[in-house]
Amino acid sequence: MGARGSLARQLLVWQLVVVSCLLCAVGVLAVVQAGNNFRTTEGRRALSVAESVAAQGIVGDLDNGPWELNAPAETARSLSGVDFVVIAGADRYVLASPDPGQVRTLLDLGDSTVLSGRSWVGELDGSIVAHVPVLDEKGGKVVRMVAAGSKSPGFFAGVLESPDNALRVLGVALVIGVSGSLLLARRVKNQTLGLEPHEITALVENREALLHGIKEGVVGLDPQHRITLVNDQARALLALPDDAVGRSVEDLDLNERIRDLLTGRATGADQIVLRQGKVLTLNRMPIDVRGAVVTLRDRTDLMTLRDELDASRHATDTLRAQAHEFSNRLHTISGLLELGEYEEVRGYVSRISSAQGEWRAEVGSRVGDPAVAALLIAKASLAAERGVGLRMAPDSELDRVEDALSTDLVTVLGNLVDNALDALGGEQGWIEVGVWQEEDEVRVEVRDSGPGVAPEIAEEVFEHGFTTKAAAHGQRGLGLALIRQACVRRGGSVEVHNSGGAVFTARLPR
Repeated sequence: MGARGSLARQLLVWQLVVVSCLLCAVGVLAVVQAGNNFRTTEGRRALSVAESVAAQGIVGDLDNGPWELNAPAETARSLSGVDFVVIAGADRYVLASPDPGQVRTLLDLGDSTVLSGRSWVGELDGSIVAHVPVLDEKGGKVVRMVAAGSKSPGFFAGVLESPDNALRVLGVALVIGVSGSLLLARRVKNQTLGLEPHEITALVENREALLHGIKEGVVGLDPQHRITLVNDQARALLALPDDAVGRSVEDLDLNERIRDLLTGRATGADQIVLRQGKVLTLNRMPIDVRGAVVTLRDRTDLMTLRDELDASRHATDTLRAQAHEFSNRLHTISGLLELGEYEEVRGYVSRISSAQGEWRAEVGSRVGDPAVAALLIAKASLAAERGVGLRMAPDSELDRVEDALSTDLVTVLGNLVDNALDALGGEQGWIEVGVWQEEDEVRVEVRDSGPGVAPEIAEEVFEHGFTTKAAAHGQRGLGLALIRQACVRRGGSVEVHNSGGAVFTARLPR
């Protein structure tokens, strides 16, 4: 649901607005109509009452005082239903009134024309009043006057007492209701892009089928980095919980690398991440201010093939290095033979055989696993070609291990030695390899004479891929991440510290 609320809530609000406007308009119209009707009807009735009282001879007789005048005034008021009938003299002093306190007070005439001998109907002090003059026998002089009237009703009083307004009120209500409904329908049509409800339902169903039917993982995020949608493939690749939708990326059990890519703190195309033994490729596409869409692909098989290709390339490089070394030695022997230095040839061959034999003998005596021993012997030729000395720790010892552990040891040792060669950067130096077999684990330690690893990225080198700070410092981020993955998969660990160079220590439980 967006910031403007759901469509149902908007419809409710707009319907309430239409109904409120309708009620206000009808109310105002009814009040105006009721007021006009009241003034017209009551004005006529008050004028009729006042004329009937003024026509009585007892009112025009000047000899009659207040006591005689009260009777006809009160009788007319009771029979007609008006609120008051007042009789006053030509001097405006009240002679008869239903309110005794009004007697002997001046009658308020306002704009009345009664003193000029003409009847008048109007509104005074919130009442509809009719003034009728009482003329003398000659008909030219006002001797007394009669005032009759009713108080005006309240704001809504009398609205329902005017049945002739019903059709008008219903007509206005119909016009307002239809207009409001048309405007509301137009607004809803614009918000739904002109789609009908069944079309919206079909669109949602098609979207769900599309999202859950594609092989790639799709994750939708809002501007606050909350997951708004996730398909089955993405849920499986990232191992997301069932309640992931609606939760923030920061609240999920994801490593820092994946969180950085999902939130946009790390950018770039085809970013490589590791998640529970799988190699994933992530691409993040921002969508204006509405958030972003992240697509994921499983590259585990492709990365496995690439690792196998790298292994073949390393083997080829090793063979090339050995061939290059043997070629140089053969050229040296050939030159000595041409010079007739037979004793020198014998000594040279003896020294070569002795050096190679010593390394093979040392590896064979300390490492009982054939795969690990073969790896170390092959790496020695590659290191020699780069001018780097490869040696073993004096107390190294490893017996033959099971095949699974042997495979992981080859992966860990091979990547650590390659990482050390890359760290030396073609400069002369040395690499020391140590392998120790303990009661419940095998410990591997590779140290070099290089510049070491910056302390602030000691953990980062194991977590990030090709585009990390670690890569910028000459470390092979993905290779080291694979080393940690192999160790953690067996319940072990890998760490690094500096001691005259970088020292990597890996522990693999048996």
